[in-house]
Amino acid sequence: MTSAALEILGLGLGILGWVGVILACGLPMWQVSAFIDVNIVVAQTIWEGLWMNCVVQSTGQMQCKVYDSILALPPEVQAGRALTVIVALLGLVALMVTVVGAQCTNCIRSGKMKSRIVIAGGAIYILCGVLVLVPLCWFANIVISDFYDPTVPPSKKREMGAALYIGWAATALLLFGGCLICCCSCSQRDESSFPVKYSAPRRPTSNSEYDKKNYV
Repeated sequence: MTSAALEILGLGLGILGWVGVILACGLPMWQVSAFIDVNIVVAQTIWEGLWMNCVVQSTGQMQCKVYDSILALPPEVQAGRALTVIVALLGLVALMVTVVGAQCTNCIRSGKMKSRIVIAGGAIYILCGVLVLVPLCWFANIVISDFYDPTVPPSKKREMGAALYIGWAATALLLFGGCLICCCSCSQRDESSFPVKYSAPRRPTSNSEYDKKNYV
């Protein structure tokens, strides 16, 4: 019962991480304007994401524009698009696989095959966490390098946006949920792989020989 509850907890964390990856993929706040000038009064804020750029005015108005060309995008944006979309699809596959092999469902009869399917679902969640970590760290490295590069003008410097932090939180949920699912399934398989066998005690007969009916 405890392993089933932990398995459901791991599945819930994996679903939350999957939703977080989709949210981070769609948000345009991967890079935001860095206000490092002397003048603290700013008229607009620039957001840069995987799919569009947005300009937020000081009055609250926001204008967004989708990128015109895919091939003209920087390599980190292209990689971020590809990996986040792949993770979104793999997260759906991991959800379906884990639900099919979960202890709380009857899609497959209990046994080694059922636990192996659950382990496969947890492994896919872990793979999703590793894949989505690549564009996040790539973007963060570029933002930090440009921020401390003296050759980059202040107007071109950026800071890490909210989408990166959401993506890192989603990565942690995916990795932890996948590991929890795999560990619970492995422990359950180990417990069920050594069944306990009982046999009736053998008692000697009057002829000092063991009765044949006592043998199992």
